[in-house]
Amino acid sequence: MQTLQADGRQTDGPLPGATANRGLVVRVGDAVLRPKAPCWHATHALLAHLTAVGFDGAPRVLAVSPSTEMLTYMDGQAAVPPLPEDTLTDAALVSVADLLRRYHAAVTSFDPAKYQWPWPIPARFRTGLVSHNDVHPANLVFRDGRAVALIDFDWAGPGSATWDFAAAARYWAPLTGDRDIADSRQGRALERFRMFLYASGLPRAGRRQVAEAVVANHDWTYAIVTEAAAAGHQGFADHWRAVAGPANRARRWCQRHERDLLAAAR
Repeated sequence: MQTLQADGRQTDGPLPGATANRGLVVRVGDAVLRPKAPCWHATHALLAHLTAVGFDGAPRVLAVSPSTEMLTYMDGQAAVPPLPEDTLTDAALVSVADLLRRYHAAVTSFDPAKYQWPWPIPARFRTGLVSHNDVHPANLVFRDGRAVALIDFDWAGPGSATWDFAAAARYWAPLTGDRDIADSRQGRALERFRMFLYASGLPRAGRRQVAEAVVANHDWTYAIVTEAAAAGHQGFADHWRAVAGPANRARRWCQRHERDLLAAAR
């Protein structure tokens, strides 16, 4: 049975936010029990590497069974809707960039060549670095308004830092029109995109590639969602029904504002 701490954080029980594994990710004390990642050999090797190099912003693998994996629970609050106000501040946005920058530095020395990875990203945006590839709010853990951990590495694979920053910018600026922004970020998409790019630490060419990757990243992400929905996956089908309208509007907004996104990357 799910219980809550005095501050409202969940202790034991099903964790919110999952789509592919909806209702199947369960906290048990200081651990999380979940279905094994599709390419779990690769994912577990990646997580072991992050542990070995001292990166504290990702879970550790504790145990594996034929169908499940047990990971360490990352203490904090996952950014599931409705997003807490302290995850919407400019300081929180910069903390997302800081976390990604630390992750990319930690994973630079990891060799992905001998593993099988899911869903390859477009070749143009692959450098060999294993990117997280799904920097959705629900996959970030916050403490005191600061992003401190990445979770759910099921989509991780050879990509690039710019690909991760493009994914994060879409969700966290967010890159869409004000019709679909109902919080304090309204009217500030391009301003926050520029802020996020500069917090990334990328050189100008890298910042430009983030802007160039935004629509491709959108299409790659929702191809996974719609293909799974069409194949009968109920979690993805429900998710797509909920986000199809806003997602399509966001894509059109990014296309209309292509020059503005590139200008913000200067």
